[in-house]
Amino acid sequence: MAGGALLLALPAAPALAVDGQALLQERCASCHNLTGPAPTTLEGVWNRKGPDLFYAGLKYRRDWVVRWLQHPTRIRPAGMYYGKHLRTRPDGQDEVDPSTLVRHPVLSRAEAEAAADALMRLKAKSELIRPGEYKPGRISMSLGDLLFDKFKGCIACHRIEPDYGGLSGPEVYTAWARLQPDWMISYMRNPQAWDPRTFMPRRPLKERDLQNFVHYFKGLYEEMQEEGGPEDE
Repeated sequence: MAGGALLLALPAAPALAVDGQALLQERCASCHNLTGPAPTTLEGVWNRKGPDLFYAGLKYRRDWVVRWLQHPTRIRPAGMYYGKHLRTRPDGQDEVDPSTLVRHPVLSRAEAEAAADALMRLKAKSELIRPGEYKPGRISMSLGDLLFDKFKGCIACHRIEPDYGGLSGPEVYTAWARLQPDWMISYMRNPQAWDPRTFMPRRPLKERDLQNFVHYFKGLYEEMQEEGGPEDE
């Protein structure tokens, strides 16, 4: 009994801390570029399995990273490079072949927290960011739709709703929850400065257009939440 009482009185052993940097190397480095630079050849783009992460600390919101790594969803409907994931239907039209798409690994809460902390320390190309450049505001969603679709043609590659828009680029209806506003502005201003071989065109956007795009992405996300959309995408 004395021995049993002694055992019951002993404190539980603390959980071992997860080494985020080691986790990135073991679980992420095979698909993601953690050190840079971005590929500069078409072969490099073709072989890219996932988005570059060597500037993740400038690009992503930490809270979103933690949630998403525990419950990953597909952000790019046609994969990292859409040309590798298409098939031809009997009517001659192309469609995404889901059998070629790979599911992202699921991490535990502790792993996600550690990975997020390690990712937030990756801040290459920080000279491209102008801290505080985004000025909070709003845009009429009808005007935002016109800007995104009719005026700039962005909808050809990006979805603004789960089933509406292009497939070759990442969805934008979760961009506000996912991405840091200053990074969005910098990337839209000059995509090739971040990724020399990106398919995202560099358009002559005015500074107010850059601000309005981020307002629009915020509005899309808020609309999705009001309609009961997935919070953690």
